[in-house]
Parts: sequence; C-alpha cells; structure tokens
Amino acid sequence: MKKKYIKYIAALPMLIMLTQACTKLDKNVYSNATDSNFPKTPAQVSAVIASAYNAMTSLPCGNTFQLNEVSSDEMIVPTRGNDWYDGGAWQSYWTHNFRSDNNADIQNAWPDLSGGVTKCNFVLSIINGLPTKPANVDATIAEVKVLRAYYLFMFMDLYGNIPLVTDYKTDPTKVVQSTRSAVYAFIESELTTNVPLLSANGQGKDNTVYGHINRWGGYMLLAKLYLNAQVYTGTPQWAKAAAAADMVIKSGQYSLQPNMLDNFAVNNDASVENIFVVPYDNTYIHGNSIELFTLNYANNLTYGLTGQPYNGFCSPTPFFKSFTDIDARKKMWEIGQQYSASGDILVDPKTGLKTILSPYVLELSNPADSFRNAGARSIKYYPQAGTFGDVSNDGVIFRLGDAYLMKAEAALRAGAPDDALSLVNDIRTRSGVPTWGMSDLTMPNLLAERGRELAWEGWRRNDLIRFEVADGIKYFTGARVPGKTQDADTHTFIYPIPSPQILTNPNLKQNPGYVTY
Repeated sequence: MKKKYIKYIAALPMLIMLTQACTKLDKNVYSNATDSNFPKTPAQVSAVIASAYNAMTSLPCGNTFQLNEVSSDEMIVPTRGNDWYDGGAWQSYWTHNFRSDNNADIQNAWPDLSGGVTKCNFVLSIINGLPTKPANVDATIAEVKVLRAYYLFMFMDLYGNIPLVTDYKTDPTKVVQSTRSAVYAFIESELTTNVPLLSANGQGKDNTVYGHINRWGGYMLLAKLYLNAQVYTGTPQWAKAAAAADMVIKSGQYSLQPNMLDNFAVNNDASVENIFVVPYDNTYIHGNSIELFTLNYANNLTYGLTGQPYNGFCSPTPFFKSFTDIDARKKMWEIGQQYSASGDILVDPKTGLKTILSPYVLELSNPADSFRNAGARSIKYYPQAGTFGDVSNDGVIFRLGDAYLMKAEAALRAGAPDDALSLVNDIRTRSGVPTWGMSDLTMPNLLAERGRELAWEGWRRNDLIRFEVADGIKYFTGARVPGKTQDADTHTFIYPIPSPQILTNPNLKQNPGYVTY
C-alpha cells in the first residue's frame, strides 16, 4: 500500500460523515456535539482535518484547472463535428466571451472553492470546540488556516471580489463580497502568521505530511500571492515574492527530479520535487481523469484503457511549436501516427481514417472527419493501464521547478537578479535545451519558459495576466489563432459571478463587464 493511503483511507468514514454535514450546512451539528462525539484520539483529529482536504480532489484536473487553462494560450477545445460544442461554452473560454449562465466550469468552480473554505471553517469550529485540546493544536489550526488561504487565493484569483467568510456559523443571508485587496490582506496575514507553525519536513522525508500542506507548501502559496500582488492590489511585491520562493529553494527538503515528467507518473509519490499534491487512487480517491479529456478516441488501445477517451483538450499550434525537438518536455505530447500497445496502426473507429494526430489547430470548429485528429494531446499525467479515468497519478499543486522560476522572475523584476540566471538554466539543463546567457533572460522569454515547464499544471492564465499587467503586453487579452480577437478591455481578467450564486444571494454584485442572466 502506498504511503499516501495511510491517512486518507483511515479517515474515510469520518470524512464522509463530516463532508455530508458540511455540504448541508447542518446547523444542528453544534447542539448535537457532546463530549462523547467530539474527536479525541490523534486518528480522530486527523480524520476531521482530512475532511478539509476533501474539496482538493476536484481542483488539479477539474473546473478550476480548466478555467485556468482553456482561457489561456496553451489549451484549446475545438468543436469536432458535433462533439465539444456544448452551446458554445468551450469556444467562449478561448475567445473570452464568458457568460454568467451557460459555462459549466464557471458555474462549478465557485462551489468547489467556496465549499473548500466552508469545510475549513467547519473543521476549525470543531477543533476550537474540543473540550480537551490536542498537544499539537496550534500546528493543527495553522494547517487548516493555510489550506483555507489556498482555497481563498484560487477563489479570489478567478472571481475577484468574493465572500470572505471565516466563521462556520455565519448567516448565509448576511454574506457579502469583500474587495480583492481585502482578501489579499487577509490571506497575507493568515500565511505570515501560520506558515512558520507548519511541519518543516518535506513530503519525501516524512510520510505523515504527504498530501498535507506543510511549511514549504505554505511559502509557495505566499510566493504566488506576492508574485501577483500588482494584479490584486495595484502594488507590486517582487522582493517579498523572491524571498518567499527562496525559503523553499534553500530549505534543503526538495531537489529537481532528474526527469521532470516523473513528477506526474502513475506512481509519483516518490518525487523529490513535488511539494504539495492531491493524492489520487483509482480505487480509493477519485478525481484525476485528465487523460480522458485529451486523448483521441482510439488511444484507449495505446494505453490499455477500459473505455474510449473523449477527444477534447489539445494544444494550440503556436504553443506546441514552442517546444523544440531536443526538449525532453516535448514528450508530454502525443503527436503523429498513433499505435496500439501491440504496435498496430490505429484507425478512427467512426471514420476509418488512420489516427494521425496533427499539431495544426487552425479553426475553432470543423465538421471534417480529419479534424477529429487536430491538436497535440497531453500525456503529462501518464495514462494508467486498466483504468477509465480516476487514475492514481497524484495531482501536483506546487513543485520546486515552479519555485525556481518564480524566484527568477521576482528577483529580476525587483532589480536584484542574484541567482535568477542559474535557476532558469537548472530548469533548461534538466530538459536538455541550451542554457541562456544574461541577454536571454527577458520577460517574454521567461514567460515562454514558464509555459514549457508548467504546461497544463493550472497556472497559465495566472501567468499571462500577471505578465500583461506588469509589462503592458497583451499576453492574455490579445488576439490568438484560431479565431480569438483582442478583448475590448481587461474585464476578462476575472470571470463573471455565476448567475445561480447571485440569484441565491442578492447581496452579491456582478463583476464589471458581465450580465447576470
């Protein structure tokens, strides 16, 4: 049994009970709490904490991930005949014609993230109400608060002004939005106060912290917050971002995995680079099905899957071509003639055409049979034989390679390049591409390098917006091939508040530039 299962399987019965209570917002839970049913043992307290992590299973490859990728320049979901139209929703992510009523990911990411905040508030209410506090209560509370800060960070990043609810007993009818700058200040305070209280052991050196956010995961989140401070508050915090990333780099707890793609393998819990992950397992912990959304219909025969993939997500042509042939990271893409596991040439089961994946995605929609093969497909999370979704590859939230690139960018912007060039070159050397000189260390080059290194890890939208705000180049709002014209303004930096949320809570105000239907 993998080490990652130990805490999660043991926690399942109580996790399920708490998740149901949290979802229903059962107010009677407090009046029913007694000395006999409060968690008492370390295992019971761990189970309570585990419920706060339950919402994480939907994030690395679910709605939040899709919003951060399909709106960027590194993922596109073209309409293939009648497939993947869905009322124009997938095309609207690419063209930035977001609506508050018909985009499923916009609708669902909100409760995914707000639900994570609610679960953390629930757990904090349980721990704070314990008649007898565990010996490590301060560290336990700090862990849940830092996890809550992660949910709030992602929530604020996507939707701008969001409800800042920190008490489980809050009356839902009184919930209003807080400004982005207020949410930023709250997250900063929570992190600077609580991150130093977390375990300093790395994931690979302490099995008990696997799948939990530790001190270095907390500093990664703080680095992300400071790196995007100009977007959230109007005031850059480059030096603080560099310092937070440097805490991780110099911790001695992590090192670059020799093969970057091993960080995403089926059994990736031995990675020496991954800092904060979501444990997945085909039997016990579901949530990672990215291979179904991207692989061609016929690729089930390539990887021994038990059903046909959905033939959707792929790489836009310019992004795929940013990888040179000698770049080891290019192996994350399936391209060209596809074969079965036994070496037979694959044929499209519907059209009879050979399954030859083309790098060219030059249209948003095409009914031609050949268009079913358009676009390079990602196998960064390597497909697991004998499965149909819900693979056992743990979802990567933070890893050391990102810390290197964040430190390099922040230090360069702060005017103190320090070791920025060597950090970037460590990443490039691992991938087998030529190292850079100082003249190569430009912001456009650094953004492109972040794209190659962190492709399809859920950070691209965040990166494009930050670089656009800092450098004045329309990386996010600009025109793209195929079929995206330049955005009229920058209101698309955030998504609309979903219509159901506003209809449920009239206190919420729609984001500028959007209509509530």
